[in-house]
Amino acid sequence: MLLNAGAPTVTATATRLRRLGAEFIGTGGLVAAVVGSGIMATRLTPDVGVQLLINALATVAALAVLIWSLGPISGAHFNPCVTVVAAGRRELPWAEAGLFVAGQIVGGLLGAVLAHLMFGLPAVTASTRDRVGSGLWLGEVVATAGLIALIGALTRSGQGHLGPALVPTWIGAAYFFTSSTSFANPAVTIGRSITDSFSGIAPASVAAFIVAQFVGAGIGALLIAAFYPVTASRAAAPSDPSA
Repeated sequence: MLLNAGAPTVTATATRLRRLGAEFIGTGGLVAAVVGSGIMATRLTPDVGVQLLINALATVAALAVLIWSLGPISGAHFNPCVTVVAAGRRELPWAEAGLFVAGQIVGGLLGAVLAHLMFGLPAVTASTRDRVGSGLWLGEVVATAGLIALIGALTRSGQGHLGPALVPTWIGAAYFFTSSTSFANPAVTIGRSITDSFSGIAPASVAAFIVAQFVGAGIGALLIAAFYPVTASRAAAPSDPSA
C-alpha cells in the first residue's frame, strides 16, 4: 500500500523536474545562441547590418530547434512573460510558474557564460551598451505583445504544432522592424546584461526593458482575450502541451 501510494508522487516530481529542466536548458540555449552568434558576427565582419543579420538568423534557427525539441516537455516557454501569462490564465499553477521563471533566469545567465567561454572570453563581463529611450521601450512593448498574442492564438486555435515555425518567425521579423531588436524576454534581457558584446544591454537599462516587456505581455493577453475568447467547449478541452 505504501509503495502504491508513493508511486504517483515520485512520477509527478520527476515530471516537474523534467519540465523545469527543459525551461532551464531551453532558455540557456537561447541566450547562448543570441550571445554567441553576436560575438561570432563581430569577428566575421565590421558591417553592423550583416552582424545583425547573422545574429537574427542564428537566433531564429536555435529557437526553432529548442521549441520543437522541448515544447512537448514544458511547453517551451523560455520566457517569464509567457509563463506569467499562462499562470494568469490558470494554464499553469503559480507555484510551478515561479520555478519556471527562476529556471529561465538562471538558465539565461549561464547561457551567456557558456557563450563567453566558447569564445575564450571572461565568463562574465557587465555590458556597457546603454539601451535607453521611449522608442526602444515601445519596441519592446510591440515585440512582446506580438509574441504573446501569437502564442495565445496558436494555443486557442489548436495550432500549437506550428509554434516551432511561427514563433521564431515573429522574433526574426521583430529583430528588424522594432527599434529594440526584439528582446521580448526578461530572462534573455537579464542574461544579455552580463556580456559586453554585440548583443549586450547595460545593467542599468534592464529594468525599463523588463517593465516594457510585461506591459507588452499584458497587451498581448488582452488581444487574445478579445479575439479568441474562451468558450465552454474550449475551456473543457485539455490544453496543447506543445504550444
